[in-house]
Amino acid sequence: MDQFFDTFLKWEYIWQVFPDLLKTGLLNTLILAVSSALIGTVLGMVVAVMGLSAKRWLRWPARVYTDIFRGLPAILTILVIGQGVGTLARGLVGTNPYPLGIAALSLIAAAYIGEIFRAGIQSVDKGQLEASRALGMSYAKAMLLVVIPQGVRRVLPALVNQFIALVKDSTLVYFLGFVTEQRELFRIGQDLAANTGNLSPLVAAGMVYLVITIPLTHLVNYIDRRLQTGGKVRPGTGQSNEMTAGVAG
Repeated sequence: MDQFFDTFLKWEYIWQVFPDLLKTGLLNTLILAVSSALIGTVLGMVVAVMGLSAKRWLRWPARVYTDIFRGLPAILTILVIGQGVGTLARGLVGTNPYPLGIAALSLIAAAYIGEIFRAGIQSVDKGQLEASRALGMSYAKAMLLVVIPQGVRRVLPALVNQFIALVKDSTLVYFLGFVTEQRELFRIGQDLAANTGNLSPLVAAGMVYLVITIPLTHLVNYIDRRLQTGGKVRPGTGQSNEMTAGVAG
């Protein structure tokens, strides 16, 4: 047990690395995850709408894009974009790999989020679209105002799960060689672990990741329960307020 605590829980190194983890690592991890989530959500919605189009010249590119970026390992995509595309785009981004890391994570996220949106949109009853068209709405307006909002609401838990995956995938961008101020949680923990020959800094980084991901996991469960019950669950009854009101009526 002494050897275990000395290897994984040496508090001297944990306290030494925590300031950098919170000041630099946490900030950069959230920037990478949030930025790629926002860009990936917009691109994912475009991919989903293209994939549902009746026009083959829109549908097939969306399918090819989704198959490629879901089929490739995330680390391979990050390295190809960060090192290969980075060489071609050096005039635009210079030698800074940070935007390329966000771009790679965004493209990966868009493929998964596009499939999530597509599944959500397809789960909406076709009668919703037909009724909207019968009321005089165009196809685009009916999709935008009626079908897509319902589909997005149904896949909110899956979207939060994808954000959790992005937080964890952000560890892979360290292969691009960020400078000291750009390091995310894993890189900071790994650097001190390599310098000290002790794994306690990596355990400290893992603690910070858990502080981010565990509340998000419970948020997913909460949203899922709300969507299933249609309202707030009353303690001890397992019924929502809306359900109770409906029975009383």
